[in-house]
Amino acid sequence: MAAPPVPELAAAPAEALDGPAAGPAVVDGIAVARLYGEPLFAMPTDLYIPPDALEVFLEAFEGPLDLLLYLIRRQNFNILDIPMASVTRQYLAYVEQIRKTNLELASEYLLMAAMLIEIKSRMLLPPKKSADGQEPEDPRAELVRRLIEYEQMKLAAARIDQLPLLGRDFLRAQVVIEQSLGNRFPDVAPDELRAAWADILQRAKLNQHHHITREQLSVREHMSIVLRALQGRRFALFEDLFDAGRGPQVLVVTFIAMLELARERLLEVTQAEAFAPIYVRLAYSTA
Repeated sequence: MAAPPVPELAAAPAEALDGPAAGPAVVDGIAVARLYGEPLFAMPTDLYIPPDALEVFLEAFEGPLDLLLYLIRRQNFNILDIPMASVTRQYLAYVEQIRKTNLELASEYLLMAAMLIEIKSRMLLPPKKSADGQEPEDPRAELVRRLIEYEQMKLAAARIDQLPLLGRDFLRAQVVIEQSLGNRFPDVAPDELRAAWADILQRAKLNQHHHITREQLSVREHMSIVLRALQGRRFALFEDLFDAGRGPQVLVVTFIAMLELARERLLEVTQAEAFAPIYVRLAYSTA
């Protein structure tokens, strides 16, 4: 039986083949892609696609602890009571997946997988008390501590990454101000200002004027003032007899006046006990 005839393509004009902008002889076709700017109307038959070219990983982890934390948080497990069987099974499934494509990356995850299997085997064994009779530590304690510390550092890094960053979130404003050229006086250092001020103070001390005034104060007059203050009173506090508003000179004269009155036995100064208030009163006249 003879083979069916193969339809021949219509020959294109010679001018169209020799022209620089000659395109594919397709009228009703729709281009599925563009290759180097030229439309492609059909998939090439000799196109080679690597097996892992279309492989997609939905989650990217920064290490074994990141993967473990993801498995625990995704299923709302209590990090202080990790179900080791379920977590280890899911972890090994992920390690097997990346081992097929990247053996060098899987080596770090295999070390954690061995640690998980060891923890699970220790949990299956009956617990043994320590030499001092205390309960043995949970085999998961060290893993839990590392997971909590890693989560804290990860959250801290996320908070730092959210802070505004110069060059990423905002730019530093720069304003150029054209100043008119003028006479600029020399700058004065702080030490020079301090030396000039000290010189002014030194000259001011040479021109000081001190006025001395003399106030006439009589001890006898203040003795009469103290007696009038005690007249008709059984006693008075020692400090109540001084007028602090009139200055230290008056206080000294008043104190001397009280000493004179006590020496002449016209006043009595009494105190109940040590550190108690001091009282002053008129002396009783003898019969």
